[in-house]
Amino acid sequence: MLITKTEELTGFYAENRLWQGIPSVEVTANGRIFAVFYSGGETECMGNFAAVVMSDDGGATFSEPVAVAYMGEKSRAFDSCLWIDPRGRLWFVWAVMPESRAEFAVCAQPDAEILEWSGVRTLGHDIMLNKPIVTSEGWLFPVAVWKPGLTAGLGGGSDGLHETGAHVYLSRDEGETFEKIGTVDAPGRWYDEHMLLEKKNGDIEMYIRTAYGIGKAVSHDGGRTFEDAYDSGFGGPNSRFYIGRLRSGRILLINHYNFSGRNNLTAMLSDDDGATFKGFLLLDGRGNVSYPDVKEADDGFLYIIYDHERGARYSKDVDYSTYEKAILMAKVTEADILAGQIVTEGSRLRMTVTKLGE
Repeated sequence: MLITKTEELTGFYAENRLWQGIPSVEVTANGRIFAVFYSGGETECMGNFAAVVMSDDGGATFSEPVAVAYMGEKSRAFDSCLWIDPRGRLWFVWAVMPESRAEFAVCAQPDAEILEWSGVRTLGHDIMLNKPIVTSEGWLFPVAVWKPGLTAGLGGGSDGLHETGAHVYLSRDEGETFEKIGTVDAPGRWYDEHMLLEKKNGDIEMYIRTAYGIGKAVSHDGGRTFEDAYDSGFGGPNSRFYIGRLRSGRILLINHYNFSGRNNLTAMLSDDDGATFKGFLLLDGRGNVSYPDVKEADDGFLYIIYDHERGARYSKDVDYSTYEKAILMAKVTEADILAGQIVTEGSRLRMTVTKLGE
């Protein structure tokens, strides 16, 4: 269910949330910033909901939720994603358990004073956490069915009817229909959370969350078949990352670098199509920072969202009054990343999207 009426959204406001995390970000052509994350209950559990907030002042302040995906207390909406497609439409995608499907709604005019959303549709089986990519053949969506055992007690994952793995879905008609065309089952795969990258030679690379960091698999036929997956060498503490191509042609990677757990979230750039990276701008060196997502906006800035101390293992016996439990955002440029420090006027680190406090 997608909730958009103001009077029905108040129960999802920050004052009623115990924890929050796993964010995504988008920025419209006119500069409106949207963020989404999920919360609800005391942890990742039935009753979770995904909430969309927005900013019309460049990220200085954000609204309370303007749209919420909520399935009731016997289901959960989680692992949500925002994406603005080539037509300028804002996609809001979320996963549903135990029904095990990825649902979405589309806002055709995200810069409008009053946001109007389409009806809710199903994209595929299970989960799509990260943004699609656009290729000459169509739009490629990274949809996963997690391996059995990862969601014990919550449903989802393998039901015996759907192949587990990090899948590729193709839409040739701008999101009207979807077809599953390829799958990777990487050694050591965890929650998958995979991303797709089109190389300059036309290959499609898939990067997958694994127990040892980030796995990689290569397709030479548009994502239909992949060579055996292997360790990308990027490392990481078994957590979400971001990789994508910028308008400059460079590849941006957001990952934990020189890490000890989920700390040292760092932005880096590649000039040689992903062979090597440089720059290494430390976005946040503290512990418990994780789950980055990125939007390259028309204003030339990179908007990088992530969570800090999400408190996803809430306990009544723990004093959380000093926990930030925040969704944060960095606003930086390629020049900042290459310099390894903020050098651009208007760039900022640790901007607050939403913070829960006590």
